[in-house]
Amino acid sequence: MFASESQGANTPARASHFQTTHWSVVLAAGQSDSPRRTEALEKLCRAYWYPLYAYVRQRGHGPEDAQDLTQEFLARLLEKNWLADLDPHKGRFRSFLLTALNRFLINEYDRGQAAKRGGGRTFFSLDQAQAEGRYLHEPSADETPERIFDRRWALAVLDQALAHLRAETSATGKSQQFELLNPFLSREAEAGEYTGVAEQLGLSVGAVGVAVHRLRQRYREVVREKVAQTLADAAQVDEEMRHLFAALRRQVST
Repeated sequence: MFASESQGANTPARASHFQTTHWSVVLAAGQSDSPRRTEALEKLCRAYWYPLYAYVRQRGHGPEDAQDLTQEFLARLLEKNWLADLDPHKGRFRSFLLTALNRFLINEYDRGQAAKRGGGRTFFSLDQAQAEGRYLHEPSADETPERIFDRRWALAVLDQALAHLRAETSATGKSQQFELLNPFLSREAEAGEYTGVAEQLGLSVGAVGVAVHRLRQRYREVVREKVAQTLADAAQVDEEMRHLFAALRRQVST
């Protein structure tokens, strides 16, 4: 079972479509200006920009500066050839982004030349109020910013998987079933809970149990798909999942 802290929207895709993942497409394009590469990189950035924003905030920047810095970093990531020296065999998008962001913050961003509010470039629309509200409601933890980044990244992966699953079930006309069963993705049912759900869905209690089992199974599959999207080598999926769920376990124990 998995837990997630927010929900969004995403486009469903089955596992068979992930033979070539977003990140492997980006790496394979190398130094070219392939539209496919740009599209893949933009999709990844849209999905995982919040851990970057929160990391910049964690480094002491205010909300507006963090938004400007995140926007500028993502814009440069698309425009500049920052992928040229990346080893595809070590191609974790998570690790690459954090390394590139640190270099950007330390060496490449002239804070004295920061664009005035409203005058900077916009890579894509960042909901600053939503992002800052989410950031302020996060539990405080006595950990390094890098470890906190990993945990936020893991939660972002789960968010993407949950949004995907919601869209997938909606497309099959099972939105109500998903909303009723969704809570059981992250916890076991309490006594009598399945009975109430069964009455609302017109199913037997046993059928609800089977439906929850199948939803959990599909959720695990989608999480693997989302993890695979951020890797260049499918053989790294198990290792990356272990890393991300270790980050989540640290949150539970703090």
